[in-house]
Amino acid sequence: MNGTALAVVIRSTGTLGRVDRRFQVFKALGDNTRYAIYLELARSVCPLSTADIAESLELHPNTVRPHLERMKDVGLLEVEADSRGAVGRPQHRWSVAADAPSLGLEPSGFRMLSTLLAAVAAMGQPDPEVVARVGRQRGRVAADEQMAVPGQTCMSGLLSELADLGFDPAAGTDGDTTTVAFSRCPFADLAEAFPTVVCHLHRGIVEGFVEAADGGVLRVAGFHTIEDRDPCRVDLTVG
Repeated sequence: MNGTALAVVIRSTGTLGRVDRRFQVFKALGDNTRYAIYLELARSVCPLSTADIAESLELHPNTVRPHLERMKDVGLLEVEADSRGAVGRPQHRWSVAADAPSLGLEPSGFRMLSTLLAAVAAMGQPDPEVVARVGRQRGRVAADEQMAVPGQTCMSGLLSELADLGFDPAAGTDGDTTTVAFSRCPFADLAEAFPTVVCHLHRGIVEGFVEAADGGVLRVAGFHTIEDRDPCRVDLTVG
């Protein structure tokens, strides 16, 4: 990563700490063996032992262990000790950490489940405001996490959260209004099929984040969903 690219990332996230964590994650996955191990765990529906991983990739367990530890150190993996039915030392079982980047590697069952849940929710013809209310709860939690980062502002924290979710946000300011466009939607297929559910959950997340992070200084003036003429953006104003 060159200096210009790093500067762009710092401006979009507002914190060197988050940039450094992402750099360490990408660096860890830059090794072919670690990437293969991560793929194996990301695609598994249950935690795997060191021996399971080694056998699947045709590697020696002693080769696999330091790679697992490295990925655990950068927050990609979690490990638990399982002593059920075993004699001697507990067996370590590894899984992808809950807050690790998905990289689009979730088990296919997760994608199917999200589609079915969205369909079930849409069948009830929910009020968009009720849907947004659920999103606001998540937005407030995300704001607490982002604003705990030293030097974070509401805007930089929101951009960082949207980037983490996969929306690739781009912000521009005109007078008192800042428009954040979503360059991509990680839930595009679901949004097209169930816009009331997916888009208004997203709206609620943004609204809840701004309310919790900014204390009323910023407000969401408009949220344009996939159904609008100029879609997938949010307008933020002062006051």
